[in-house]
Amino acid sequence: MAAPSLPLAPAPGRMNVDFEERVDFARLRGYRLDRAKKAMEQAGLGALLVFDNNNIRYLTAVAIGEWTRDKLCRYALYTRTGELVLWDFGSAAVHHRLYCPWLKPENCIAAYSTMRGASPPASGLTAKQVAEIKDRLKSAGVENEPVGIDWAETPTFFELMKQGIDIRDGQQVMLDAREIKSRDEVTLLATAAAMVDGTYQDIAAALKPGVRENEIVALANKRLYEMGSDDVESINAVSGERCNPHPHNFSDRMIRPGEQAFFDIMHSYNGYRTCYYRCFAVGRATQPQRDAYKKAREWIDVAIDAIKPGVSTDQVARLWRCMSGRSSPGWSRSTRRWRSRRAWSSPWRRTARPRTAARRRGSRKRSWSARTAWKS
Repeated sequence: MAAPSLPLAPAPGRMNVDFEERVDFARLRGYRLDRAKKAMEQAGLGALLVFDNNNIRYLTAVAIGEWTRDKLCRYALYTRTGELVLWDFGSAAVHHRLYCPWLKPENCIAAYSTMRGASPPASGLTAKQVAEIKDRLKSAGVENEPVGIDWAETPTFFELMKQGIDIRDGQQVMLDAREIKSRDEVTLLATAAAMVDGTYQDIAAALKPGVRENEIVALANKRLYEMGSDDVESINAVSGERCNPHPHNFSDRMIRPGEQAFFDIMHSYNGYRTCYYRCFAVGRATQPQRDAYKKAREWIDVAIDAIKPGVSTDQVARLWRCMSGRSSPGWSRSTRRWRSRRAWSSPWRRTARPRTAARRRGSRKRSWSARTAWKS
């Protein structure tokens, strides 16, 4: 008997249990390394050397504090022959040997780093760093092959070239690897978004005249960390006259009656990130706000219906130009699709969307725009 299919984007409980299969982290790690290896081979590389925290986590399934993001003090090497080496903060490297059995203990090493210049060039740390990387390339049998690198300190780039390593663009290779998500990755993304759904419920309840933008940001941070977020990267909170042009920050501004308030929550759950934003009306939505929402909703519905394999973003943008009356109907003379301003049947309308109490009938605070965009 055939089993019913699971939803495309499930968001199960955040704990592992014995009575349901949820995220299989061993399967997740294997999938990501396989994707990276295939992308590496397609690019003609012998190895990938990554300093970006997101790429390090993708390859090694290891993360430490957010404070390391701009220090360039951690790096990982993944070779075409399957060797995976992680250089990390000294005590963290020892921790990984204890708690990360998927990494070889001898491949969890204390890193050499100037901490972006905190140690002067005379310390010789960069030369030692590259010499150790070169030795690992030789041990893996790929010392004469190109190495893709995502980003690093400028002295590291110079030293890699000085020591005869052929460096290539590894950033795009990693992006190619990370482009297609597995079932486990989609589940983590959906769970991260569900956590933001719950946070917006709390924001809707707290949003009233007199509350300040920074107080909403504090509330959201608290709620997300309580639910298991591993990094609240940023929360934009913008209200009233600060809404346009969008400043991409928050302030201590006090929200007033009748204003609109915009929020964008960027956080990570097991390394999978959201950029999930919403607008709210404080009190009741005004007619101009309703008109703007209606127009934005129509444009979003048209775009969602148009998205198919092979469609590019410029073609979608042309649809919006046409709907605004700034150009003739259609995408382009070459595509010969969508030729009239007809009513569009939207998949968005047919699927459940995250809702807060503010959007239910009878509420005094009505959310008048919603859009979710996920990223890892």
